Parts: sequence; structure tokens; C-alpha cells
Amino acid sequence: MTAQALSERLPTTDETEKASEAISAMARALTEDGALPFKVREDAGEVQVELPPAIGQLMLELLEHVARGEMVTLVPYGAELTTQKAADLLNVSRPFLTKLLEAGEIRFHRVGSHRRVRVNDLLAYKERRDRERASAMDELQRLGQEYDAG
Repeated sequence: MTAQALSERLPTTDETEKASEAISAMARALTEDGALPFKVREDAGEVQVELPPAIGQLMLELLEHVARGEMVTLVPYGAELTTQKAADLLNVSRPFLTKLLEAGEIRFHRVGSHRRVRVNDLLAYKERRDRERASAMDELQRLGQEYDAG
């Protein structure tokens, strides 16, 4: 089971523990500018590698998700997704996503009879949705305060 990708299953207890240990060690190893140096065993020797701060931070974030026992999928920004993968990333059902696509909420194109969604279009929709939700919550809070004061 452990050979299966973490995008297909939850991490094991051993994997979450190892990820936690790695986070601690890697965080201590960060340089002043945030770069992440480490050594890699190669043949008979070791090679020193230093990841730039942005990549080092990405590695730490990935490990944090694994340490929390979450499934993880890395998706390149320009990738094209099936409707099922896109629905999974939005945490909605595939039929609901299909309704969003057909309503023009999210751009898509067809490959034969199949719909494909670009990750950047999906993320743009997610940002709009999250902003609208936050705005609605702010409005509800404001109305609740008005009601309590009245």
C-alpha cells in the first residue's frame, strides 16, 4: 500500500512521523535568506545541494500536509485536468463541476467528447468563489452586529 502515491491515499503513521521529523530538521537547516541546504548521497560520496527559498518553502509546506495526514497532489499551474480531478481540487462533485462549466463559471475546452479544465482557470474561479464567500460572511457578521445592537 505504501508504494501508492500520496495523491491516491492518506499517509501512513510512519510517513506522518517521518514528515514531522523532516520539517523540524529542515527548518533548523534554513539559511538566513531562507535557502534550504542539504546533502544527497551519490555513489561513493555526497553532493551538497541548496534549494532557493521559494522551493525550500514549498518543500516544507508539502511535508506539513503529509505530517497532518493529508493526501497531497502537486499540479503544475498550466496543467489540464479532467472534470473529476478538477472537481476533487474544488472539493465538489463532478456533476456540480459540470454545471459550473456549462454555466460559464469556469472556462474549459473539449478534447473529443471530454471536457478539460486548465488549472489556472480553476484557481481563478476558486479565488473568486472564496472572495465572494468571505464577503458574504462579512455581511452576515455586520448584520448580526446590527441586530444585536438594535
